[in-house]
Amino acid sequence: MLDQLEQQPADALLALIKLHDADPRDDKIDLGVGVYRTGQGETPVFGAIKAAERILVDTQDSKAYLGPEGDMGFVRALMPYVFGKQAPEMNGRIDGMQTPGGTGSLRLALAMAKRAGAKRIVVGNPTWPNHPQICRDLGLDVAEFNHASPDGTADMEAIRKAIAQGQAGDVLMLHGCCHNPTGIDYAEGEWDEIAGLLAAPPMLPLIDVAYQGLGHSMEADAYGLRRVLRAVPEALVSYSCDKNFGLYRDRVGALYVIARDGSDLPAMMSHGHALARANWSQPPDHGGAAVRIVLEDEKLTALWLDELDQMRERMRQMRVRLAAAGVAGGVDLSPMGRQNGLFSIVGLSGEQVLAIREKHGVYMAGSSRINVAGLTSGNIDKFIAAVADVTG
Repeated sequence: MLDQLEQQPADALLALIKLHDADPRDDKIDLGVGVYRTGQGETPVFGAIKAAERILVDTQDSKAYLGPEGDMGFVRALMPYVFGKQAPEMNGRIDGMQTPGGTGSLRLALAMAKRAGAKRIVVGNPTWPNHPQICRDLGLDVAEFNHASPDGTADMEAIRKAIAQGQAGDVLMLHGCCHNPTGIDYAEGEWDEIAGLLAAPPMLPLIDVAYQGLGHSMEADAYGLRRVLRAVPEALVSYSCDKNFGLYRDRVGALYVIARDGSDLPAMMSHGHALARANWSQPPDHGGAAVRIVLEDEKLTALWLDELDQMRERMRQMRVRLAAAGVAGGVDLSPMGRQNGLFSIVGLSGEQVLAIREKHGVYMAGSSRINVAGLTSGNIDKFIAAVADVTG
């Protein structure tokens, strides 16, 4: 049977990594892979995580299974940062479980929505390429609306229309902050409007929160999520700690379910547990336990937030430099100063992406999405000049 399987196309970003690694030029620039990098090009382990791991090594007395729900201490310790310190459980309407990274959470959320009757996922275009890929693998239809306007702001008219046309069985997928791949987020007033439009069924919101704290702050980046949850009867929230705790390879995520009535949560979560059991059985413990230790210790929490502030500030400095460059050749870089998080789209054609790679050793995704954290004070001028060269 296995010899009937046809060759699948290579993942474009993974192929880009190999191309970059094989490039002999000393001044090549990697703007492809979506991980944070320091000004020296490193992806460090957070000091707060290192300290938590030392505690874990000294105190952990078993490697026994935790169950499909994972480390509930981790799940609950995270909730005040996601949903707010005043009422993180929204009067008992929220419950959650640990997942293998944000991708595991998304997979579980979509499978759960399908069991509940979801037929179609409505998502802004462009979006993270894995969003539609997971949907289609689950047999869910995907409908797209335009996310970004040409001026580098969110296309509000498109989302208004998408919500107005919502049908029973529709799930609206939203990026909570630091939109991947555009960096274009909804302003607070726009989130207010979206929440009002979603207040009445039939659309079920699924909010993907993969970069909280990388935009403005942990609190500010949660505005849209919290505003929507105050307005809607039920929702799903997919959360990733991979970026804001630097735990990429440890795969640390959570799925949260918001119910109309807290008495419905046990039945809802039983489906989450059953689906997890059929997929990965139990989530990995180490990373989630490290996050829990950080969030349970005031000094480690303060250290983590300080490290997160430094990450965000470095990326903001790069965005300020890009914005100050203004028009480079045929591209206006100034909107990047208003965008958030790791990613932005430069606006190059496929031919220009290839040209900037071949002529200047600048590696980016085929859509011209760049990882802003790949820019440093030492290479940003070269990047701007390269963009001007291939678009001028």
